[in-house]
Amino acid sequence: MRYDDYLNRFVERHPELGLVAVASRYGETADQIRTIAAERKLAFPILHDPPGAVARQWYTQQTPRAFLIDRDRKLLYRGAIDNFKFPEDSDYQAYLEPAIASFLAGQPIARQETASFGCAIQSVYYILPNPL
Repeated sequence: MRYDDYLNRFVERHPELGLVAVASRYGETADQIRTIAAERKLAFPILHDPPGAVARQWYTQQTPRAFLIDRDRKLLYRGAIDNFKFPEDSDYQAYLEPAIASFLAGQPIARQETASFGCAIQSVYYILPNPL
C-alpha cells in the first residue's frame, strides 16, 4: 500500500516507459489480486505469477522490488524504490527515480542495485501447516 500512489502515477510521470507489477507471493490467488486491485484502485497492469517463477528467475525475495530494463532487456537497475521513508522526511533517499533519470538522459546509472524493503514473497510462515 505504501507505493500505490507512486505506481498509479508512474505512467503519468514516465509515459515513455512501461510498468508491470508481478504478483508472486506464495498462496495469493488471482481472485485475491483482483479484489485488492479494485479496493486499492490500482491502475497499473499486474501479472499473476502463482508459482513464483518470475521471482525466482529474477532472484527476488521481497516486495516491492523494482527492475529497470532497457528495450534490449538489459538490466539497468534492481532494488528498492526508495529507502522506505516519505519524501518529506529529511533522510529520504530515492533510488529508482535517479536511475530512471540517468537512463532517460542516456547517462550511466550510478547506483545500479539497492537492498529491497518489504514483505517476503515466500516464507516458511506461508507454508507451515495450520495449528490444530
